[in-house]
Amino acid sequence: MKQQVLVTGATGYIGGRLVPRLLDAGYQVRVLVRSPAKLKAVPWHDQVEIVEGDLGDAATVARACDGVQTFFYLVHSMGSGEGFERKELEMARTVAEAAARAHVQRIVYLGGLHPEGVELSRHMRSRTAVGRVLLECDVPAVVFQAGVVIGSGSASFEMIRHLTENLPVMPAPSWVRRKIEPIAIRDVLHYLVHAPQLPAGLNRTFDIGSREVLTYAGIMYGYAHQAGLAQRRVYSLPIPAPKLAGWWVALTTPIPHSMAVPLVESLQHDAVAAEHDIDDYIPTPDGGLTDYRSALQLALGKMASGEVETSWTNASQAPPSDPLPSDPEWAGQTVFVDERTRSTDVAPEHVWRVIEGIGGANGWYSWPAAWAIRGVLDKLVGGAGHNRGRRHADRLVVGDAVDWWRVEAIEDSPAGKVLRLRAEMRVPGEAWLELSALADGGGAAGVGTTYRQRAIYFPRGLSGKLYWWLVLPFHGLIFPSMARKIIQRAAAYQSSSMVTRNPVT
Repeated sequence: MKQQVLVTGATGYIGGRLVPRLLDAGYQVRVLVRSPAKLKAVPWHDQVEIVEGDLGDAATVARACDGVQTFFYLVHSMGSGEGFERKELEMARTVAEAAARAHVQRIVYLGGLHPEGVELSRHMRSRTAVGRVLLECDVPAVVFQAGVVIGSGSASFEMIRHLTENLPVMPAPSWVRRKIEPIAIRDVLHYLVHAPQLPAGLNRTFDIGSREVLTYAGIMYGYAHQAGLAQRRVYSLPIPAPKLAGWWVALTTPIPHSMAVPLVESLQHDAVAAEHDIDDYIPTPDGGLTDYRSALQLALGKMASGEVETSWTNASQAPPSDPLPSDPEWAGQTVFVDERTRSTDVAPEHVWRVIEGIGGANGWYSWPAAWAIRGVLDKLVGGAGHNRGRRHADRLVVGDAVDWWRVEAIEDSPAGKVLRLRAEMRVPGEAWLELSALADGGGAAGVGTTYRQRAIYFPRGLSGKLYWWLVLPFHGLIFPSMARKIIQRAAAYQSSSMVTRNPVT
């Protein structure tokens, strides 16, 4: 009989990669998620049992634990709201109690490498405290402690990548000289997949890493070399300045301020494995552990081929909003709508190709400087900013981040296709952008498209209404241009397709 495992954080960066590997290893997998809709597009959706709920709800956790042998606890908040440490401890205690009552045989947690006897950052302190709660509960726990995780889509990798690519010369705080032991995502997953087979009753932490110790400056030098960039210069200043550095990282990388600050704060101390006891229990992967340069090569290769499996942007998304009402006056809600419609003889599939490829490197087809300025302003007030990019160059699934938007819905019907994006920028209200390619039969070959573009905004109070009237003149410049250029790009795709099908001989 297959061993039953429970994975929390299955919509996140680590959990989303762990689930298919557990399935390949022969485990029966159950996942506990707040929003099952986020899993609809993953290839393993039909191979797992999905339990909907929150880790803070004892009844839900108890139901999810029923019959489970190994509980993978892969949830950690990168938010910095008031009381997050207390909330994380309460959640860990809820998990520990439910697992004990259900006679779970092991809890597996992924924490962070840190030295002993120093004052840790709030986030590292919280992760350490959660690990301690699990180790002290009635269920044996294994707490893996890892440093900087290198893999396509990881927050650490994206921070390294953008800092190195954007800043040929970088004056940096003193933490760039701290010692760091990175680890490839494939090696993290190797240890996690083997965790259910550890000896019964084992209850302890294990430090895991590549066995290669670098400085953070060395990590950036290594990235520049592997990516074929000119030599970078990193100058260490005699001040730690974690909060200032957090703002700098937020402005020069896709990482939002709320996430950049805890990432930078975690770099204030060395993060090097103090022991390698894991070797006595889990053999290293075939070919050995992945060195830093090889991990970079793998990550860059995945990005180049469009095979980024999961991304930090999925793990950091805000809770989903209520479904967008189809009636603009739903429940008396004030709604502002900017709608543009264009008819074209371009086939719907070519228009949809442009719609699905929007954002990231392709941009938004209108006034790129205006979008960039608005993105900087959003970063300054703690928003997601405009430079998060997208996980895949031309394919989208529900839950993907697209710059400061989140894919809320992709609808496919006989009438056509609709992409709905929910804004994650800081605005006094809620905003959506909806792009549609609807077949209308008006083309030269009897197949044409109605392209519909709607910006929808629910203002919050007087400030929300003032915001809409303030940006309305810019909408009058940006949105018509956007609609026109999307049709032009689609027409170019169609022309290219016709030339390919009917080559001149």
